[in-house]
Amino acid sequence: MSIRNLLLRITTLISVLAVLAWGAVALAAPKTVILATTTSTQDSGLLDVLVPQFQKESGFQVKTISVGSGQAMKMGEKGEADVLLVHSPDAEKKFMADGFGTARRLVMHNDFIIVGPANDPAKVKSADSAAEALKQIAQSGQVFASRGDNSGTHAKEKSLWKAAGINPEGQKWYQQTGLGMGQTLNVAAEKKGYTLTDRATYLALKKSVGMTILSEGDNKLLNIYHVIEINSTKWPKVNVAGGKAFADFMVAKKTQEIIGSFGVDKYGAPLFFPDAGKKPESLGL
Repeated sequence: MSIRNLLLRITTLISVLAVLAWGAVALAAPKTVILATTTSTQDSGLLDVLVPQFQKESGFQVKTISVGSGQAMKMGEKGEADVLLVHSPDAEKKFMADGFGTARRLVMHNDFIIVGPANDPAKVKSADSAAEALKQIAQSGQVFASRGDNSGTHAKEKSLWKAAGINPEGQKWYQQTGLGMGQTLNVAAEKKGYTLTDRATYLALKKSVGMTILSEGDNKLLNIYHVIEINSTKWPKVNVAGGKAFADFMVAKKTQEIIGSFGVDKYGAPLFFPDAGKKPESLGL
C-alpha cells in the first residue's frame, strides 16, 4: 500500500470517527425540558401559547408537569425537573437558600381574589380586607374550599387565615380538596361555597363555574411568579441548557409582550402583567 493511500484511509477513518462522535454527542444532549409549574399557568391557557413558541424557537421539547408550587419545588429538590415556574415567594427563597436553584428571575404577576356565590350569604363583599373576608366566612359557617395541596395559592390562603386570627383546620365548613385550582373552583361552585383563586384561572373558567368576585384589591393578594433554574451540581442529569433556555425565553422581551397581551382579546384585560427586569421591591417583595 502506498503512503498516499494509507494517508487517505487514515483521513477517511478520522472523518468517520468525527461524524460518529458528533452524532453521539447530539444523541446524548437531552432535547426534552421538564417544566414543573403551578396549575394556574396551565389552567389559564398561558402555557398553551408560550410552550409551542419556545419549542419552535429553541428546538427543545417541553414536558409540562402542572402541580402546585410546593410540589413543583419538591420535584426540583429531587432533580426531577429542569426548570420551575412557580408563585410562592417565601418557599422559593428557602429553595434558593438551600442550594437547589442557581438562578431565580422575576417573570410576571397577577392577583388572588376571593370568589363565591352571587347571593354572598357570608356578606364577604362588605369586608374591608381579604383577612376580614375570611373571618366573615368562618363566622357564617359557609363552605370554604381550600386547595390543601401546599401550592402557592394554598400558602397565600394560610397566610390570610393567620392574619385573620383563625385556624380553620378541622372545621366542618373548611373543606380541603387536594386538587388544582380549576378543580377546586368547580368544587366550591358545586357546594355553593367560597374559595381563594388566582384571577387568571377564575376568568378562564368564569362561565362554567358561575361564581362572583367578592373580595379583591388588597395588597396582600398580589400573586408573583418566578422562573428558577435547577442546580446541576446536586443533580448532574438535569438538562441545564434546556432549563436555562426556557428561563431566558420567559424573561425575553418578545415573551414578556405576549404575557402582557394574553387574555386581552377574550376578557378585555390581561391575565398577567410582565415583570422581567423589575426590582422585587417594586412589587413589595
